[in-house]
Amino acid sequence: MSTGLKINQGTFSFLPDLTDDEIHAQIQYGIDNGWAVAIEHTDDPHPRNVYWDMWGMPMFDLEDAAGGLHEVKRCREAFPNQYIKVNLYNPKLTKQTIALQFIVNRPSHEPGFRLVRTETNDRHIHYTMEPYAANEPHGDRYSD
Repeated sequence: MSTGLKINQGTFSFLPDLTDDEIHAQIQYGIDNGWAVAIEHTDDPHPRNVYWDMWGMPMFDLEDAAGGLHEVKRCREAFPNQYIKVNLYNPKLTKQTIALQFIVNRPSHEPGFRLVRTETNDRHIHYTMEPYAANEPHGDRYSD
């Protein structure tokens, strides 16, 4: 799907993009462990942006990964030029956290980030990452 620099977030980010069969297998693994499935999307994949938009509600009662993969495909159709990820949430007492998450869709062009250097008091230097895509307004960031 993508060429060049890739956003690396989630469990499988350094591997080639997962096929739908591999996504199905990972969702089923989560279901078999009692984890809930949630799908999120964004056009701002900055590593500190933890507030992606939810696609529907988390699927706590899902028994078959086909339902989760169906929702991934629907989200891809609605947001083909956004980042989409699957979150597998462990709702068990004392856990209650994301057990597994991985990106399942990327824009066809990923422009990457620039490193911004800012000098502050006492000669301290601060660095900030800014996505090149953020130069465009929401909705236009990854349009072809």
